[in-house]
Amino acid sequence: MGAKKKYNLEYEIHSSPKILFNFISTPNGLAQWFADDVTVRDDMYTFKWDNEQQRARLLGLRENKSVKFKWEDDEPYCYFELEILQDELTGDVALAVTDFTTEAEKGERKLIWDSQVDSLLSVIGA
Repeated sequence: MGAKKKYNLEYEIHSSPKILFNFISTPNGLAQWFADDVTVRDDMYTFKWDNEQQRARLLGLRENKSVKFKWEDDEPYCYFELEILQDELTGDVALAVTDFTTEAEKGERKLIWDSQVDSLLSVIGA
């Protein structure tokens, strides 16, 4: 299958970092664009889509900056991070996604993130 490698994606988001952070870090916010339902207990998030669910541990959270998760059944070194970037000069806001996948699945994973972020943009109204 091949080793998973880190890759990064970046999406321009017309939103304030504070509003965007709510959508990437809270169960209610994530359930509006990332999964059908999200619950949290301690640092373990359960993401549900149709009849499938996956659990991820919260590895890190920086207020109005970033959130980092590790899928329960993924490789030890793999995680996914959603980071809010703001240009100091223009004030433009972007969402940077860091994830891991094999070279063979990279195109498919990018399409999934593109679709998820499209949902986020539509929920935010950006």
